[in-house]
Amino acid sequence: MDKYSVKCLQCGEVQDPYSLACSQSDDSLIRTYYSSEQLEPTDMPGIWRYYNWLPVEDIIEEGSGRTVTYKSEKLASALGLTNLWVAFNGYWPEKDAYLMTCTFKDLESFPTMQRLREQDEKRVMVVASAGNTARAFAHACSITGQPLLLVVPEESAHRLWTTHDDNSSVCLVTVKGDYFDAITLAGKIAARDGFVNEGGAKNVARRDGMGTVMLDAVLTSGNLPDHYFQAVGSGTGGISAWEASMRLAADGRFGNTVPKLHLGQSLPCAPLYSLWKGSDAVDAACPDGIYDDVLFNRKPPFAVKGGVKDALEATDGDIYAVSKQEAADAQELFESSEGIDLIPAAAVAVATLMQAVEAGKVKADDRIVLNITGGGQKRLAEDYELKLLPVFLSVSADDEDAEDRIVTAVMEKLGA
Repeated sequence: MDKYSVKCLQCGEVQDPYSLACSQSDDSLIRTYYSSEQLEPTDMPGIWRYYNWLPVEDIIEEGSGRTVTYKSEKLASALGLTNLWVAFNGYWPEKDAYLMTCTFKDLESFPTMQRLREQDEKRVMVVASAGNTARAFAHACSITGQPLLLVVPEESAHRLWTTHDDNSSVCLVTVKGDYFDAITLAGKIAARDGFVNEGGAKNVARRDGMGTVMLDAVLTSGNLPDHYFQAVGSGTGGISAWEASMRLAADGRFGNTVPKLHLGQSLPCAPLYSLWKGSDAVDAACPDGIYDDVLFNRKPPFAVKGGVKDALEATDGDIYAVSKQEAADAQELFESSEGIDLIPAAAVAVATLMQAVEAGKVKADDRIVLNITGGGQKRLAEDYELKLLPVFLSVSADDEDAEDRIVTAVMEKLGA
């Protein structure tokens, strides 16, 4: 394709543009390289404003929103900062923010769905999630009609709401277990005939979609930031920010130094923090006790080529561990100062910024981007009815027949 190519970071070989991994190496991510070396925003709606740096040939116009970046005044003042930019991902019509699932996972789901359409994919897409990603893919599939199987931990079912009346293309399966159990089961099902895996961190559409957070922040503020803050579970959002920053640095108009990544995790379930610091910050009962369990992934893409470790080393970044009390205090501060509600994961990002300020890791006049990965759910509920997706099937992670039961039931319902 003339618009972009996809290459393996390990061997450098060009891959099929729709591939999820290198045909020669399993221990490396693949990455998109765009023919347009400078970012040229379009007049297309939502995330498609950044069409030239998204690995798609067409767009899904309906239901697509994007990040809205603004310069903070009240939160910045409370923290003693003069150049703090908030990249808000959620529903906040007063600021023209219309991500209808109130999470930046919308930025992943729409490019991923568009690539499936380009491949004329009829199989059932399988998505494992702790809640927010599943909600975003349900939103996109309710628009496109793509058959979708969501596999989520039982404790996450309350996050699976939608504003759509017709969700007939979506099957929700809950697992008595944690996120890793859901991932494991989903992976087995995706390998079966009639099903297809969306790819997770390996999917360039997901990473480049999330990378539009950085694109919006830099276009709005005019420069690459000195620091970038985000709460992470798998860390894929941090990888995405790094990749987008490298493209922007190569553009040449926004500065040539990529920002330091400051990634936050929630105690007592912080695997990435443990891997980076060489400590043990993962309680045996995890994800119990965590401020938001969407931030817990037992098997994050840390050491893989192009993964979290590489991103942190390349940007001189760091990972922080945030207590429940710190996250709660940060949520209260943000909501009272900025005037919009947060999803709990975003509060961890605010707490991470507060830790960095207190430790002197950022200066008062540094350019800072704070990624609010989700917010405005309470605001959305004022304008729309939020309908819980019905649970299609509930299984145990220890059930040896769970895979077969799910496959049979889903194929009968969706007719794939």
